[in-house]
Parts: sequence; C-alpha cells; structure tokens
Amino acid sequence: MIMNNLFKRLAVGVILSAVLLLSACGSGQNESASADGIQKRTIKAGIGNSKIHPQGKGMEKFKELVEEKSGGKMKVQNFFDATLGDDQKMTEALQGGLQEVTVPSTSPLVGMIKEFGIYDFPFVFNNEEEAYTVLDGAVGKKLLDKLPEHDLVGLGYWENGFRNLTNSKHPVKTAEDFKGLKLRTMQNEVHLDAFSKLGANPSPMAFSEVFTALETGTVDGQENPLATIQTQKYNEVQEYLSLTNHVYTPFVFLVSKKFWDDLSEQEQEIMSEAAQEAGKYQREVNQKENEKALNYLKEEGMKINEVEPEEIEKMKKAIQPVTDEYAKKFGPDLVEEMMSEVEKVRGK
Repeated sequence: MIMNNLFKRLAVGVILSAVLLLSACGSGQNESASADGIQKRTIKAGIGNSKIHPQGKGMEKFKELVEEKSGGKMKVQNFFDATLGDDQKMTEALQGGLQEVTVPSTSPLVGMIKEFGIYDFPFVFNNEEEAYTVLDGAVGKKLLDKLPEHDLVGLGYWENGFRNLTNSKHPVKTAEDFKGLKLRTMQNEVHLDAFSKLGANPSPMAFSEVFTALETGTVDGQENPLATIQTQKYNEVQEYLSLTNHVYTPFVFLVSKKFWDDLSEQEQEIMSEAAQEAGKYQREVNQKENEKALNYLKEEGMKINEVEPEEIEKMKKAIQPVTDEYAKKFGPDLVEEMMSEVEKVRGK
C-alpha cells in the first residue's frame, strides 16, 4: 500500500512538472510572437477608383508602408474599382466590422455627420494650400473627432482634388450654360441644390454607374477631378471639358473602430504613420497626375475651355443662397472658422 501511494505521488509529480513545462513553453512562444506588440493580421482595404488612379497609388503606398513597418506581420489586401461596393457600402462595412479600411470622399459622410458638408461648398478654396490648411488644421481635426461615435476612426485626409465639368452638349463658359444640362452628381444635398440653382438638372448616381449613364445618354454630363475623368475614360463618351474647379473634394482615410480597438498601441501607431505618409505621397501624385491628365485629354480630342474669373464670380453669386442656407445647417461657427483659416493663407 505504501509503495502504491509512493508511485502515485511520483506519477502526479511527473505529470504536473510536464504540464508546467508545456505551459511555460507555450507562454514563451506567445510572448515571443507578440513581444513587439504586433500580431499577424490581414487588413482588407477597398476604394472606388482604379489601381492606376492617384488614390489607388496611395493605397499601394499605404500597403508597402504598413508591411514594412510591421516587419511583414501586418498585410494589406487592396481592392479597387468598387469591388467591395461604393463608398457608402464600404463605410457601412467598416462600421459593422466586415472591412478594415476605406478612403471615401467626404460627401457621403454628410448623412451621418452633417458638419462634413462644409467641404462641399462651391468655390471655397482657390488652391491646394488653402485646402490643406483647413483639412490638416483644427477644423479638419474637429470633424475627424466626430467619427468614433459612429464606429469609425479617421486617420487624416487624402486628395480627390478640384472638380471639373464634362458634358456631351456644349462648352460651359458662363452660369447660363448650365441650364437644362442633366448632370450626374454624388448623393449630396449641397451639390444637388447648387446645380439646381444654376439651372441644371442634377441626378445622384453611384460612381460605378456613371460611364454607362453617360454612354447611353441617361445624363448629359458629370463632374470630377481630372485624374478621375482620365482613368474612368469619360473622354470616350464626353466631348466637352470645362475647367470650372467648382469644388475641392478631399478623401478621408477611415478605419473600422471595431478593428482599431483590437489593435495594440504599436499597431495603431503603424497604421496612423502609414496613412499620413501615404497621404502626403498621394497628394503629390495627384497634382502631377492632374497635369498629365489634362494634356492627355487634350490629345484625345476633348474640347477644353477655361472659365473666366468674372464668370466664376457670377456662378458663385448665383449659388450664394445655397451656401448661406447650409452654413446655418452645418454650423455657422464652424464655417466661419474655416473661412477665417482660408483668409489667413490668402493674406500671407
């Protein structure tokens, strides 16, 4: 009996030692794998534009930077050409935790956070420097800070750029030339009301449907930055390009809050740095590509016209009631702060 008890105690001791040893080994492996706070992850990122668009090139830069900074542990899987849906659908996918990253125009966010509508006011910015001052300053941050309560995290602004008008009917040189034109716009109240005020017939439509609508004559024209006009090949179904530069549209870099909250501090830092660095690169690429796009569209036979400053002023005056109305809706103090920042840049 004594011997049996002795053997039992020895057996239990051996088993317990083995369990502790295995636990220690397992713990050591986990600590080693996450010692730098970085886990193996795959980040699904989608945009509406193509891979060759400046936005697409920015996403490829973001992928490169994330993978480099994480030592290859964090992988970015990019999806282009609205493969995962339009801006609205991808943003909703982020909120639901089904997708990690998207970089939409700010306009579709207005239905969720009305203050983003200040970026849709026509003829606010004269150049990119003025836009960057607002986006990268206090005003831009105030809007990004509103995203987490909607299950989104904003890591900064990229560049869509100044929007210009194309159509199949005639050149748009004056405010009167808008009258009767059926124009595709984003689902955006400010744009819809502004174009209506100019006498056009605006029609909201998903980005992926625009080419077919232009080709079939469902709409006469559309408005987008030059690089988008080129990469989407709108010149194949549009004869006229008018350089109205009527609205500067930013992209906003969004991350799913559900995903963000699961990241370590180190991983969040990697994502944030990569988004900022890729954004700076993307802005530079966008400006260069816009210049190339204009030359390309000329060579391809589009009839291109500039709009005289006095005519721009007439357009601005015509839609001023729309701007005033929505300034009250989005927040007069915020609009005043934005315009004050713009005036500071102009006064330098």
